[in-house]
Amino acid sequence: MEMIDVFKALSNQTRLNILKWLKEPEKHFPKQGAHLPKGVSIKGGVCVGDIQEKASVSQSTVSQYLAMMQNAGLLESVRYGQWTYYRRNEDMLARLAEYIKTEI
Repeated sequence: MEMIDVFKALSNQTRLNILKWLKEPEKHFPKQGAHLPKGVSIKGGVCVGDIQEKASVSQSTVSQYLAMMQNAGLLESVRYGQWTYYRRNEDMLARLAEYIKTEI
């Protein structure tokens, strides 16, 4: 994974907001629990539709943003039936913080 791809993914305010919102999904997506399969916690991710609604962008735009962030390693996804849920990749975010601390 190239760090330049991570920085490209972070170079958009909406993508940064998505990353911030996913840090505290309970706070930013309170109705999310209604969509989750029984026995699955919101810590497992947030539905694309809820992210799209909060971001106020088209579904295709949010899908492109999420794919870019996932390809950069910033997000992880899990699928439950027809729904895809995204969460932060905390390991990658820790590596990014260390990279910034030591290399930049």
